[in-house]
Amino acid sequence: LLKTYKSVVTRNYLLIFRETVSLLIDNGQATSIEATPCAGDLNDPGNRLRESVFFHKALQCFWIGHTERCRYYSEKCMPILGTLAQLNTYMSKFYHGLNSLDMLRKNINSPKAKAVVRAAIAAMKEAAASSDWNFTNKLRLLEAEQQSLRLNHHKAIPLYDASIKSAKKSGF
Repeated sequence: LLKTYKSVVTRNYLLIFRETVSLLIDNGQATSIEATPCAGDLNDPGNRLRESVFFHKALQCFWIGHTERCRYYSEKCMPILGTLAQLNTYMSKFYHGLNSLDMLRKNINSPKAKAVVRAAIAAMKEAAASSDWNFTNKLRLLEAEQQSLRLNHHKAIPLYDASIKSAKKSGF
């Protein structure tokens, strides 16, 4: 694909995605592509790659367990994504919510974490109303994790089951 697409912006988007996939597969060890994305000045509001870079960095940090870095990139991402109704917006809110639950579980002091979880659940409710197949499983998982954190295991278990059932029904 990198040889096919000559656009610098498209090339950089593909490299950002490749970096995330490579990290998830083998922590970035076995990539055969030497090229790296050139994201430019991430403080420049006109930079079209900012959203993608911050979103992917948050996603990468979430999956490798770097909760503080995930929170940092999620918070950098939110003002950019906040006005857009697109998949990345909802996915970013979902991972930011899961990450905040993990921080609360580990007793990492984050005063905004509970508010982030509430906002993530509200966003998943909104998204599930429009796309049940893609977001109901995520909504139920956030709710289950929240109940588990509150030690309401009798409420958490049916929510975990509902999340699994919804994910299977949707082919995830």
